[in-house]
Amino acid sequence: MQPMQPLRLPKWPDSLVLVSGLPRSGTSMMMRMLDAGGMPIYTDNIRKANEDNPNGYYELEKIKQLEQDATWLRNEKGKAIKAISALLPALPKDLYYHVIFMRRHMPEILASQQKMLKRRGVADDQIPDALMAAKYEAYLAATYKWIAKQSHLNVLYVHYNEVLADPWNQAQRVNDFLDNRLKVENMVRVVDPDLYRQRKQA
Repeated sequence: MQPMQPLRLPKWPDSLVLVSGLPRSGTSMMMRMLDAGGMPIYTDNIRKANEDNPNGYYELEKIKQLEQDATWLRNEKGKAIKAISALLPALPKDLYYHVIFMRRHMPEILASQQKMLKRRGVADDQIPDALMAAKYEAYLAATYKWIAKQSHLNVLYVHYNEVLADPWNQAQRVNDFLDNRLKVENMVRVVDPDLYRQRKQA
């Protein structure tokens, strides 16, 4: 299923910018690109950079409690916040959001997740890759369908692998989505092909 093309809602200084997607899909890379491009980002730096994300995670702990308290979002318009896709339904619908939804070849997502769990010493749940991939793909299809019905979300889908293959054009797409307020050359400069470590066939 192909995601819908972005709509046009209020410009991003009057909305919130969210970088979303599955874990290990390139959300940290996109946050770093926005940061380099000149967008204010909202992160608490509680989760520190490590071997899995040498340039940092750009996470915000309280985003995980969005279902319990989302009032603080009203004070963060014009900033970029990282939020996994599972949190999108908890967003207050009386605010507008520009969502950059990261995609990536599914075998690479699974391999990256397994590598990260192994480094942490977390036991593998032994679910076959094919089954896990099918579950993720079904979840994404449902998520894309849900997003297409949300009038408060303006979504741009960006593929991690395409950013690495053609960072300039992908950064330009993001810049156009955010009303051409970013420094594209700076965004391109922080795309690091050396961090593309889980290369798998789509």
